[in-house]
Amino acid sequence: MASVARTQAPGTAPARGTRPTRPSRRIAPAVLAAALLLPLTACGGSASAGDSKSVTVTVGYQSKTINTVTAGTLLRSLGYFESALKALGARDGITYKVEWQDYATGAPITAAMVAGKVDIGSMGDFPLLINASRGKQLNAPTRLVSVTGYNSRGALNTVVTAPDSKLKSLADLRGKKVSTSVGSAADGTLVRALEQAGLDPDKDIGKLNQQPAVGASALEGGSVDALSQFVAWPGLLAFQGKAKALYDGGSLGLPTLHGVTVRHAFADQRPAVVEAFLAAQIKATEYLDAHPVTAAEKVAEVTGLPPEVVYLYNGKGGISTFDPTLKPELVAALKKDVPLLVSAKLAGPVNVSDFVDDTYLKKAYGTGYAKAAATMAPASKPEVWLKGATTTSTYADPAALLRYVAAHRADVRAAYVPDATTGTRWFADKSVWVQDGTALKPFVTEAAADAWTAAHTGARIISYADALRQAAK
Repeated sequence: MASVARTQAPGTAPARGTRPTRPSRRIAPAVLAAALLLPLTACGGSASAGDSKSVTVTVGYQSKTINTVTAGTLLRSLGYFESALKALGARDGITYKVEWQDYATGAPITAAMVAGKVDIGSMGDFPLLINASRGKQLNAPTRLVSVTGYNSRGALNTVVTAPDSKLKSLADLRGKKVSTSVGSAADGTLVRALEQAGLDPDKDIGKLNQQPAVGASALEGGSVDALSQFVAWPGLLAFQGKAKALYDGGSLGLPTLHGVTVRHAFADQRPAVVEAFLAAQIKATEYLDAHPVTAAEKVAEVTGLPPEVVYLYNGKGGISTFDPTLKPELVAALKKDVPLLVSAKLAGPVNVSDFVDDTYLKKAYGTGYAKAAATMAPASKPEVWLKGATTTSTYADPAALLRYVAAHRADVRAAYVPDATTGTRWFADKSVWVQDGTALKPFVTEAAADAWTAAHTGARIISYADALRQAAK
């Protein structure tokens, strides 16, 4: 079946491993350029408009793409950027105002940035590279100045299907309709994963280019067979019982990230503002790390997302690790993404080394930057969040978590476990459980559980209820 790319109306809600052996040419035809050239009447006036004593800084963010919260939703709710600008203004005599603009995806943020309407924006890895490409093409260059959240294996992107679907693996998508947002990291995950599964992303599936909310509705309504999307959509749909995971992006083993980009001209004109933003982002990151439950509840309140879903991604040991440093592993992953985007005609060539600029972040971070940049996230641990609690508890292994949950079912708000092979964190009650001797092993997908049982004699898939009973013995 030929690949289908249909532009849908934007939704109101939000938005890799074995390496490919050759640059892929199998993403859907380029449609993003049109999106980047949409009228910008909603973006207001010049982002840095004002006289020499009054400056407005415009920040584009994605409230429901919750691994950007330290540069968006959480940062805004905490007021740290405004406080940093007030302190800056006390030193330089300028009155600063912040205008926050919320978007569903990265493409319209890029459109506004290259038009000079947004100064600072946060978005995912593929959109960041498109941002760099469009900025260069239109003589409005941008710089990647920090990371918000990342996952070292690519688990921020997941392919889900209907909860009662007969589909068990990506190979089953042959001849099926799949929704994704073309040019997003989730689209890149889909393309790479399909190729690994022996499918041609152009010929073997029907790809629909849809905003995340539209795709979620299409999956629920049965007009598509699967949905490939970024945080927090897969976790949200699974939590709501509207989807189950078909493919765990962590299976690719290629890092995925979101980051902060700024207009080159703005950064050169007002470097102190960029440093103030990054200092505020660092402070918001420290807040999230110190108060993960409270931070999740703050984000949930603003976005309308269930706190349990926010915590799946943003909590202690969550799928997303919040660390602003520009790590070599993440920069290397961006370089691997460029050929995929270029071959799909979604972006022109990007010199990632030129695009990445940690100068401002190093100044805002101070001592310890090099050590932090060289440190990757530790493995996620089984974790339980009790009703009414402001802290959580971690456990040595999944069986220990299950024993606790079995004894305190009425008190458990959410329980999280890492996939036995990828380490991707998932809801315990939405995981696929395998009993292997006395061991109880959770998996995000049925395909991963099937692979384990095929490789381990005597291992078998059991229900969550049976896993609880086995653990309680």
